[in-house]
Amino acid sequence: MTIRIRFAPSPTGYLHIGGVRTALFCWLYARRHGGQFILRIDDTDAERNRPEALQPILDGFKWLGITWDEGPEVGGPHGPYFQAQRGQLYRDAVMKLLETGKAYPCYMTKEEIDGLRKDAEANKASYVHRGRDRDLSPADAVRMFREKPASVRLKVAADQVVVIDDQICGKVEVQTNTISDPVIARSDGSALYNFATVVDDVAMNITHIIRAKEHLSNTPVQVLVYEAMGVKPPIFAHVPVVNAPNSNKKLSKRDAHKFVTPEVIAALRGVHAVPAEWTDEQIKKNESLNPVMVEFYRVMGYLPEGVINYLGRLGWSLDDKTEIIPIETMRANFGFERINSSSASFDPAKMLWVASEYTKVASLDRKIEGVIPVLQRAGLLGDAVDRDKVGKVVLACGDRLKIFADVLNYAAFFFRDPQYDAKAVKQRLHKEGIPEALREFAEVLKTTEPFDVPTLEAKLATFSEAKQLKAGDLNHAMRVAITGVMVGPGVFECLVILGKDETLRRIDVVLQLLRT
Repeated sequence: MTIRIRFAPSPTGYLHIGGVRTALFCWLYARRHGGQFILRIDDTDAERNRPEALQPILDGFKWLGITWDEGPEVGGPHGPYFQAQRGQLYRDAVMKLLETGKAYPCYMTKEEIDGLRKDAEANKASYVHRGRDRDLSPADAVRMFREKPASVRLKVAADQVVVIDDQICGKVEVQTNTISDPVIARSDGSALYNFATVVDDVAMNITHIIRAKEHLSNTPVQVLVYEAMGVKPPIFAHVPVVNAPNSNKKLSKRDAHKFVTPEVIAALRGVHAVPAEWTDEQIKKNESLNPVMVEFYRVMGYLPEGVINYLGRLGWSLDDKTEIIPIETMRANFGFERINSSSASFDPAKMLWVASEYTKVASLDRKIEGVIPVLQRAGLLGDAVDRDKVGKVVLACGDRLKIFADVLNYAAFFFRDPQYDAKAVKQRLHKEGIPEALREFAEVLKTTEPFDVPTLEAKLATFSEAKQLKAGDLNHAMRVAITGVMVGPGVFECLVILGKDETLRRIDVVLQLLRT
């Protein structure tokens, strides 16, 4: 048997971290067992669908390396892969259930059903709907439905038990006497989720369904649909949901705005991910660049391997200690047995740490490719890129570069004039004797050859000793003079990357600033 697993997002918004984690689990299981991963778009909810959200979903998967064997942009033998285009399959399936007596058209009005529900509540009983038309013969049901279309309900047998052997949650049993006859199609012929998803899974030969635990409540009805269609249900594995940081509440799109903190707003402005004229409120409402969405991490310069590693460990483990797990290792070892049965909490700090471990070992070329778009978006680089200079900057940043956006925190001054921090200027450049020392050391720099780190370091040490200055004081003053700030790569690396002429120009600028 070829294992076939689908992930079926709805295009109602951007790619959510929790959804990606579930899709990743589907993909890992399929790949480990030589199976196929199918991407299907569940777009039957016309009121909530947003066509503009589809491409970011596809782009997000491609960025993460979660490839699909069948689906949008790929095609396949079981298409179309959009539920909105599969309406005839649902209508045909409804008619077959009517013809075999497994379903019936329900002509009861909402008022009638509400009345029965209120009667049950008055008697302190749960209302379980059994339509008065459920005893129609198949022939009468078909005839009446064709004469006067109505919503169609599945007949739920009495006094039976629906058993679900879930690979993560264990055995789940539900009495059919607690399940109302579910509506499987509306009077206009459109299918409801629990019916459409089963029809599609049957048509696409889906063997395993891995999805969030919140869908477990839908499963009994879906199992009944499988049985009515005469098909053995697939293997189910319901993954515990991802909770918000420090919370027992699900990480939800509805609450996404709560994660747009002042720090997040500052970060987005810092990497020029949003228009400068946007207010904080506009940024909060911008769904795509929210920390619960994948796009946020792409824009901030996370390596996709780091995001995958973190999400793969979010509720699954290789052992009791390994945190950094390359995707090849994850794929070779993924299974249900090590998925935690309790909810996992999303931890942005942990995700940043994992991502930084991947940045740390990335090749220089990979880092250069990562920081270039960040610098270009900030207006610090044009189309013509000096890759050699960018590479030197990346090397100078070293492990400070946890994600590519960090290049703006530690190295923006390499690509523009310094923006002098008032506190740094006061603390480092207004010390007695420092301006004159800078002026004299600039004269030393004019004749320094070679202009490299060892030579510059030796020159500063010799100069400081001769002038009876603390080398650290001149070192700090040099840093502020050429960078504008007190933190960043080593000062001598900065001098070399900027070059002699630019270094001398910046020292001259700051000396003029100190005179005013």
